[in-house]
Amino acid sequence: MPDLSTVKAALKSQVIETPSWGYGNSGTRFKVFTQEGVPRDPYEKLNDAAQVHAATGVAPVVSLHIPWDKVDDYGALKKHAQELGLRLGGINANVFQDDDFKLGSVTNPDPRIRRKAVAHLLECVDIMDVTGSHDLKLWFSDGTNYPGQDDIVERQDRLAEALAEVYARLGDDQRILLEYKLFEPAFYTTDVPDWGTSYAHCLTLGEKAQVVVDTGHHAPGTNIEFIVAFLLRQGKLGGFDFNSRFYADDDLMVGAADPFQLFRILHEVAKNGGFAPETGVAFMLDQCHNIEAKIPAVIRSVMNVQEATAKALLVDIEALRAAQRSGDVLASNAVLMDAYNTDVRPLLAEVREEQGLNPDPVAAYRASGWAERIVAERVGGEQAGWGA
Repeated sequence: MPDLSTVKAALKSQVIETPSWGYGNSGTRFKVFTQEGVPRDPYEKLNDAAQVHAATGVAPVVSLHIPWDKVDDYGALKKHAQELGLRLGGINANVFQDDDFKLGSVTNPDPRIRRKAVAHLLECVDIMDVTGSHDLKLWFSDGTNYPGQDDIVERQDRLAEALAEVYARLGDDQRILLEYKLFEPAFYTTDVPDWGTSYAHCLTLGEKAQVVVDTGHHAPGTNIEFIVAFLLRQGKLGGFDFNSRFYADDDLMVGAADPFQLFRILHEVAKNGGFAPETGVAFMLDQCHNIEAKIPAVIRSVMNVQEATAKALLVDIEALRAAQRSGDVLASNAVLMDAYNTDVRPLLAEVREEQGLNPDPVAAYRASGWAERIVAERVGGEQAGWGA
């Protein structure tokens, strides 16, 4: 059985990155619902993120989204984060909301628009230089809706050219994290539709380019843990965007739809050394809290990742390997199921108490009075949300 002190140490050192946009108003193509007390600027988003870290103890990193989090002085924003006990994480580029990008950004047939898109990506690297961020996270909505609309191979050439230019601009401690998505908003072809396409471009670029696995960006039935294991083996897993899906890219809270899948994914991470800091794997939430309260939802998501991680760390690897090597199918599966069926909530409560935290993060947040405070104080101004 795994040594419990080792499991506890791993849980205490875990880092889960929360997204700045998770604290703003968000929704679906149908509607974006607003809530009282939502942040009005990136500084207030960081204030909310600090509450999540205070309650959980494992969320000290916050991703930014440009231009949603654009400010005049990124050095001041970095300082504000540090004063809150946070640091700024991945910089997420946005080349999908401008009208010019209707037919694509870096793969657009118009060279003027491609230049505009690349200029934005380079601007994001400039921001990384100031904030101390190491990751430039790229997701492209680029694709086509109809057969014959554009040349598939030429679009890949344009993508490769843009990525190469941005890659050349990276500093020694910076990297590109290239995300993929099966479909939406492009419905016939998507220029980076799967892990293989992302992996191929990252291989061409070099060591400072890795793949991001968004758990909601796959066809139904896809074995995501296989992808994770393969990318870890190749040294090309850069990070996760954690969320849940029932049908497509639903962006629900991680673990909500299939907690067993989340466990299986994190089992591969744990077994293959993916939690070691030197691997650089970023564990980030990317969710759309459109009907639930923002901060409690982020806290609950962090807790869901913690619980799945704890179960993954409790897998008896020696027993598993012995059963696998002997060809005992049922015993192998039973080892995994024993760990998954373990109630790890008492263990996590004990870990939090040892860290001087409330064993119940949700209760800790409710007792803080922060929810009532922001509703009373954040009156006026423009609430942050998708597109702002």
